[in-house]
Amino acid sequence: MYSILDDRFFMTEALKEAKFAMEADEVPVGAVIVLDGRIIARGHNQTERLTDVTAHAEMLCLTAASEYLGAKYLDSCTLYVTLEPCVMCAGAMQWAQLGRLVYGASDEKRGYTCYHSNILHPSTSISQGVMGAECGTLLTDFFRKKRY
Repeated sequence: MYSILDDRFFMTEALKEAKFAMEADEVPVGAVIVLDGRIIARGHNQTERLTDVTAHAEMLCLTAASEYLGAKYLDSCTLYVTLEPCVMCAGAMQWAQLGRLVYGASDEKRGYTCYHSNILHPSTSISQGVMGAECGTLLTDFFRKKRY
C-alpha cells in the first residue's frame, strides 16, 4: 500500500515528464508506472512530435510497461499521471486491468469522468487530486502562453 508521501514522490516524477512535454511544445502531461515501489515506465505527451493523436503520456506509458513486463495486464501496477485521463486512455487502462490510477489535476472538459465514470476496470483503485494544484498550474501556464 502506498502512502501520500509515496504518491507525492511518484507524482513529482510524472511532473518531470510533463515538463519534458512542455519543453517540446506539447501539452504538458506526464506519467509514470510503478511496480513494487519502482518506476518501470515513463511517458509524456508526444502527439505533435509523432503526429499521432493517440500518443498521450498514459498510452505511451502503458505500452512501455507492458513491453517491460512482457505482459498485457498491469494489475499490480500504479499509473501516476498529472491530468485526469481521457476516455481513450481510461479505456486502455481498463483493457490492461490497471491496479491503481493516481492523477493530479481534474479535466473538466475531456476527462473520462465527464463521459463515463466507471470505464476503468472494476478492480482499479483511484486516487485523485494528488498535487492537483501543481499539475493544474503547469497546464494553465502552458495554455496562457499559447494564447498570448
